[in-house]
Amino acid sequence: MINTEPPQRYELAAQEDRSAPRVRISIPASFRASGAKGFQTAVRDLSLSGFSTTAISRIHPGTYCWLTLPGMEALPSRVIWWQDGLVGCAFEQLLSPIILESILARWSGAGG
Repeated sequence: MINTEPPQRYELAAQEDRSAPRVRISIPASFRASGAKGFQTAVRDLSLSGFSTTAISRIHPGTYCWLTLPGMEALPSRVIWWQDGLVGCAFEQLLSPIILESILARWSGAGG
């Protein structure tokens, strides 16, 4: 039988990957929430399934947003939480492990 519910499959995979190590890092980036103006920020941690970044203004859970890292296309995501100037987001599509390793190799030791 074929699973015709990809969102559930993604949610399960994302939950499993949340147990994977989140790497603390500092990467300059731009962030834009749906319906809002983008702003410069710094990614604070990164994993296959998501990231946290600074966001002084409250952004409500469920808000669609885009994270743009230097040299990359915008990565669509959704806000999971906001607290005390930080926002945590889940990527719409899991990052490829190769892409994650490339980002970490580029930015490790660059203030992170």
